[in-house]
Amino acid sequence: MKKNWQRIVDWELWPFYLIYAPLVFIWGYYFLKAKRFWFFAPVNPSLDFSGFEGETKKEMFEQLNKDIYPNTIYINPQTNFESILQQMQQAGLKFPVAVKPDIGTHGLCFRKIDNEEQLKKYHTTLPVEYVLQDMIEWPIELSIFYVRYPNEAKGNVTGFISKEYLQVVGDGKSTLKQLIEEHPRARFRLEEMENKHRSKLNNIIPKNEHFFLSITGNHNRGAKFINLYKEIDNDLVDVFDHISNHTKHFYYGRYDVKTTSIEDLKKGKNISVLEFNGVGAEPNHIYDCNMTYFQALKVIATHWGHMYKIGKLNNEQGVPYINFIQGWKHLRKAKAFYQILEKYDLEC
Repeated sequence: MKKNWQRIVDWELWPFYLIYAPLVFIWGYYFLKAKRFWFFAPVNPSLDFSGFEGETKKEMFEQLNKDIYPNTIYINPQTNFESILQQMQQAGLKFPVAVKPDIGTHGLCFRKIDNEEQLKKYHTTLPVEYVLQDMIEWPIELSIFYVRYPNEAKGNVTGFISKEYLQVVGDGKSTLKQLIEEHPRARFRLEEMENKHRSKLNNIIPKNEHFFLSITGNHNRGAKFINLYKEIDNDLVDVFDHISNHTKHFYYGRYDVKTTSIEDLKKGKNISVLEFNGVGAEPNHIYDCNMTYFQALKVIATHWGHMYKIGKLNNEQGVPYINFIQGWKHLRKAKAFYQILEKYDLEC
């Protein structure tokens, strides 16, 4: 009963579409102003559909300097496994590595791979192209939301958070399943946790030992966000101006990075961009910071206002909108692909 009541009163636990439902009127407002349903389509010209859905990791990484994202190769599911090991050797990749679908969402099918046996299982299970890259073990994972207007070299960081992976701490007496059932976040993901950690559910977790239930820094995978808005300053903005101006055509979205410290990040040192997302990126600094639901809606609406203005300016410079049918077909294709990933997420 208490669990069900919390689902009702805590808006962060609501389904995505319920959270965003009142914003349909904001969408309608910008649709009417732009006279285009997909009013955001020209925002990031170098990303497919401006990064709303269905963009590839490859097109993201190819827009960055190679020294700020993990050493990466792209694997076709039809590739002979021995050839993959050769590609790894040629690229200088060693276990552990990270793997994830080239087109992905919500951390589906993301895995840390420790050896050849695990990689072979992943490769023979997942039927889509995937990314294989260095596993970045730096201690801090951050999200930085960045907005810049066309013909301006300087942008703004509108959101800055650190991430704490979903984990339980052992007490030397409770089983993993008991710790999950008592965890304020994990207990809402009981079926997922039981499937994922089936072989360890009855294990007693030693006292003070941290057991990671997920190593994905997504809110919908149970990660906890810590708002760092007080850390936003000119040094931080300068770093992401430099990164974003490399392509000159990325104006709106969220960077997910790992680093050794916030101080190093602000100096432009020890930065690894795990990925960046365009107009489909959620301003995830609305979570875990004691915002009311209406405050969160205001933040989202403000960001959509940036999308409209950037799209309008880019369109005036020759970047086209797309029609409703084109956008709808793109989303249907992306949705069908994500359904494949959902099917294989627990099998990889």
